[in-house]
Amino acid sequence: MLGLVKKIFGDMNERDVKRLMKTVDVINKLEPQFQALSDEQLKGKTEEFRARIEKGETTDELLPEAFATVREASRRVLGKRHYDVQMLGGIALHEGRISEMKTGEGKTLVGTLPVYLNALMSKGVHVVTVNDYLAQRDSQEMGQIYEFLGMTVGVNLSGMDHALKQHAYACDITYGTNNEFGFDYLRDNMVLYKEQMVQRPLFFCIIDEVDSILVDEARTPLIISGQAQKSTDLYYAADRFVKRLVPEEDFTVDIKVKSVALTEGGVAKAEKAFGIENLYDHANVTLNHHIVQALKANVIMRRDVDYVVTDEEVMIVDEFTGRLMAGRRYSDGLHQAIEAKEGIEVQNESMTLATITFQNYFRMYRKLAGMTGTAKTEEEEFKKIYGLEVLQIPTNRPNKRNDMADVVYKSIDGKFKAVVEEIVERHSKNQPVLVGTVSIENSERLSDMLKRRGIRHQVLNAKFHAEEAEIISGAGQAGAVTIATNMAGRGTDIILGEGVAEVGGLHIIGTERHESRRIDNQLRGRAGRQGDPGSTQFYLSLGDELMKRFGADNVLNMMERLGFEEDQPIESRMITRAVESAQKRVEGNNFDVRKVVLQYDDVMNQQREIIYKQRREVLESENIKQIVMDMIKPSIERIVEAHCSDDIPENWELQEVADYMNSKLLDDGSITKDELWGKEAEEIIEYLFEKVQNKYNAREERIGEEMVREFEKVVVLRAVDSKWMDHIDAMDQLRQGIHLRAYGGTDPLREYQFEGFEMFHEMISSIQEEVATYVMKAQIESNQERQAVVDESQISTSGEPAEKRPVRVSDQIGRNDPCPCGSGKKFKHCHGQE
Repeated sequence: MLGLVKKIFGDMNERDVKRLMKTVDVINKLEPQFQALSDEQLKGKTEEFRARIEKGETTDELLPEAFATVREASRRVLGKRHYDVQMLGGIALHEGRISEMKTGEGKTLVGTLPVYLNALMSKGVHVVTVNDYLAQRDSQEMGQIYEFLGMTVGVNLSGMDHALKQHAYACDITYGTNNEFGFDYLRDNMVLYKEQMVQRPLFFCIIDEVDSILVDEARTPLIISGQAQKSTDLYYAADRFVKRLVPEEDFTVDIKVKSVALTEGGVAKAEKAFGIENLYDHANVTLNHHIVQALKANVIMRRDVDYVVTDEEVMIVDEFTGRLMAGRRYSDGLHQAIEAKEGIEVQNESMTLATITFQNYFRMYRKLAGMTGTAKTEEEEFKKIYGLEVLQIPTNRPNKRNDMADVVYKSIDGKFKAVVEEIVERHSKNQPVLVGTVSIENSERLSDMLKRRGIRHQVLNAKFHAEEAEIISGAGQAGAVTIATNMAGRGTDIILGEGVAEVGGLHIIGTERHESRRIDNQLRGRAGRQGDPGSTQFYLSLGDELMKRFGADNVLNMMERLGFEEDQPIESRMITRAVESAQKRVEGNNFDVRKVVLQYDDVMNQQREIIYKQRREVLESENIKQIVMDMIKPSIERIVEAHCSDDIPENWELQEVADYMNSKLLDDGSITKDELWGKEAEEIIEYLFEKVQNKYNAREERIGEEMVREFEKVVVLRAVDSKWMDHIDAMDQLRQGIHLRAYGGTDPLREYQFEGFEMFHEMISSIQEEVATYVMKAQIESNQERQAVVDESQISTSGEPAEKRPVRVSDQIGRNDPCPCGSGKKFKHCHGQE
């Protein structure tokens, strides 16, 4: 059937290659013209192209000339001229595709073509590699071409300081690792001043070893975790304080909107109890928040109604169904406040501050492309998740590699003995051998066996990238024996030594099939580069993980019936096909897992995009008064709606509305219920909002516009950051326990989407309320500073797999450290006494 389809429509890959070859022909015709240019004339092409882009010419139109320029510059600077197939690969990358090019076909050089062309737009092109060593190596080597043509090249490495990163990102072309680009994006969305950002808007990205980054690491989210400036001691201290307060005298309660507010008397008691001058001072935000949450926990949240305590754990009760909500925690510190109220250990003091998956990070680039030797097996995933098509680029010279059938042994011991015998035999002929293992443990096992046979060898296990590249590049020398985990040394060519071609070239031995065919193909691709001779063979045993999965028992029974010895192999194409069929099934399962991870992260991603977009608006706007007003009005609308929704106005609870306004937004006694009587709900909202605006404008006039503008940013950034971090943590907790919902016959993903949406809206309301209260109530000081919610020294980057919680480091407060309540006193003189 497939053959018939191919006959009718032709092979799509072949047709694409033929189409692109027409462009390559155009580039080739330009070559003599560009060879005739002087160095200065060739260098001048960059400015000429940029001027033409400004006049409206597109990069597609410039492509033949730009590629011809790079080819000629490379020939002069590096002594390397791009082959036609490399030009093909470059065009595919420019079109936003994945170029699948066999090992040794010069992918790094291919990248220079689209990188240069897209860098002409002056928006920054990112080249992503799998480790710092390759980023540095490629930026230095390929950087010579770009710099010759008048472009700037930066490299973004882990551990670089802020100024160096800003410089690297300001360059036309920036090399770096996937981790570093992703973490910089997250850190940029935690800064307090726009000048602290390092990245520009994400424009064009080329990923080297794209399968490794977009597939193998797709289940590993980037996580920035840290120690929030909240001490568990403060939860207990706030709880002890509120238990002494008198209802109505010290605080008012609004059960309808589940809100509590301290009266003037309550505020005075708090200031006295905690030794501070003004509870609404911005330095006391944390303390005030803890008191309010402690009040909510003690006055509004009811044990065995809203929550239950089981096994020293607070479990939320669903108000609609009455069932326990596994994995859910109240956000915004309320859960911890309930734990303090119940006298049990306060959980989760440290938290995830920011997180994103590679899938969602790389989908933010306006254009994405990638290169690898092995992508076709994962084409469906690349297309569905990233919208990337794979184009297989023909090799420059025909492939002479001999891929032999797998050999299967009864036991793992038998297999390793056979591998050692094969190495000894080939080593005796001076043929180089590269052995791929799936684990460091197996590498060491094989190394011990070779030592006993007196065979000198090198062992690689993907730990030391620079040394690794040096060792792997020497793996093709006569008599070399190299043992490597399958992923070690990616991105480095193995060049055959003198006389090696005559003895058969590099021989590859795989000691186990990987669950992904792509990883096996990468290992095979180490041999036979650029038309070199070479051979590959996999040695399997019925004890291997993958063999067990596809039903090795049947084969084992057959081998035992036929009287096979431990070291006697079966060599069969049938077994090879059966293994590949098992691999396809595993790959399908893994794709499904990654798809589910993405579906869950997409919920967070939509929320993250909203928050980060609004946060950037705050940072970049000179005047955010309108943003603040747009936060205050919904707070008024919510309180009026809660108390004035009855059809009979006589039943409206106008006193509660007045109490809320007086305690949260206006001065004590500013509003009476009589002023609100007789007005429609909409009129009440407008009347109250006008009162708030008048108070705000009067403050602005009194204090000065400049100081108020900066104070607004201090308040908004603090509220957004603290609530967002709490929300991430609450969503993380929800995600951990959501699968238990499946037992109730519901779809966990739909439940997560629905509850996540509800929680997000609660968080937005919470941000609006906090901003409204603080901008209206807090004292504005002249020396105000924007404060990070988390101490920078406590931030750590971690990339734990999605199914694990990130490792978090708890912070013990020293007796001489400032008290976390914000009083300005040392801990030992403040809450350390209690």
